[in-house]
Amino acid sequence: MKTLLVDKKSGDSIKVKIKDLIIGGSEKIIISGPCSVENYETMHNIAAQLKKMGVNMLRGGAFKPRTSPYDFQGLQHEGLKILKNVGDEVNLPIVTEIMDPREIENSLDYTDMIQVGSRNMYNYSLLKELGAMKVPVLLKRGMSATLSEWLMAAEYILSMGNENVVLCERGIRTFESFTRNTLDLNSVAVIKQKYRLPVIVDPSHGTGIRELVPSMSMASIAAGADGLIIESHINPDNSLSDARQTISIESLNKIVEGVKILQSAL
Repeated sequence: MKTLLVDKKSGDSIKVKIKDLIIGGSEKIIISGPCSVENYETMHNIAAQLKKMGVNMLRGGAFKPRTSPYDFQGLQHEGLKILKNVGDEVNLPIVTEIMDPREIENSLDYTDMIQVGSRNMYNYSLLKELGAMKVPVLLKRGMSATLSEWLMAAEYILSMGNENVVLCERGIRTFESFTRNTLDLNSVAVIKQKYRLPVIVDPSHGTGIRELVPSMSMASIAAGADGLIIESHINPDNSLSDARQTISIESLNKIVEGVKILQSAL
């Protein structure tokens, strides 16, 4: 079966442009911010510090798909507005998750890149809608998806004409229970070797343990990842969601510096 993902000739890899950023180019892109948008003051405080240390994009969840219906579900449209205002004020592009195809057009004025979360990787109606647009898409791997299933999800978007797709390895479920997921860095190496799309890594969800995020960030870059997406907060223990895997601003700064050193060495 012929697919659009295969890189048939050298130099044919896709590079995704978001404002002045290029994902898949020579620079390793760092995306960070809290799991959930909590309020304007906290978001602005975090974003200002991220900008100062050289983070490239701001992330934050406005629509939060949670395992329990009783957990915090995000600020919804109010969260999108906060993200947009903060991103404009500190001059950082925005990436956030959209779960419902009906919400896409309403969200385009508030975000620069739409994330398809792990739970929605199999939402083919959503993928087709995003494929019909030129909006950049961050496609996270499904929590139990094989590499082939993940790549076919990307193919749904590409086949509709949208090549602005960045893959995101965020760990998969295995029999191992010590960490939240098993971070599959094999997939990063395979994608960089055989396929056209850029790929970044989410060591926050990949481990679920903040102490492991720095080492897995470095391992991801060494495996060939084009960047990282990391959950960070000014007060990680009090984060409204995913507190255990969220790192401090100080820890993130060390990762940013480490990525620069590792990239230079590589």
